[in-house]
Amino acid sequence: MHGNPPREVRLIGGLLRRSKLPVADKPGLRPTPDRVRETLFNWLGTDLSGWRCLDAFAGSGALGFEAASRGAAEVLLLERDTGLVRSLRESQARLKVTTLRVEANDALAWMAACPPARFELVLLDPPFDADLLPRAVAAAAPLVVPGGCLYAESSDALADTDLPAGFERWRQGRAGLVHYHLLQRAL
Repeated sequence: MHGNPPREVRLIGGLLRRSKLPVADKPGLRPTPDRVRETLFNWLGTDLSGWRCLDAFAGSGALGFEAASRGAAEVLLLERDTGLVRSLRESQARLKVTTLRVEANDALAWMAACPPARFELVLLDPPFDADLLPRAVAAAAPLVVPGGCLYAESSDALADTDLPAGFERWRQGRAGLVHYHLLQRAL
């Protein structure tokens, strides 16, 4: 591993630019690196006005807060760890982000029960050691509107066999141990 994980992450764009989010010292918690977040949001465009976004394994909340900072109309953060949920809600209150909601829930169970075609962007960054990505991608795919995006981060490149039906690999990259993929649902 690479030494100690960061104790905070800084938002890189939008209204909350330079705001800091705390990063708890929890096993498996690994915030998306700044460089990866910057690349992702350059791909998506800096203005997410009107978008509805789901950050399904919120952790530090870096991806979801970044979407809210860039104008997303609605951002839902799902996190099952109660300590992280409390920290996310404290950050939401401190930064006065009214378009963001934090829900204590299991991401896979929540996505399985969610109505389809609900989000323009679904962000998936599950713990790398839990082998959740293929199940998470399968659960998230129906939630994405036609033309919408599904972002997945993992320790391995996403195999073509893991791409959900109706999605194409739009962009992908790698930074150190992190592989990241942006999939787009056909119109």
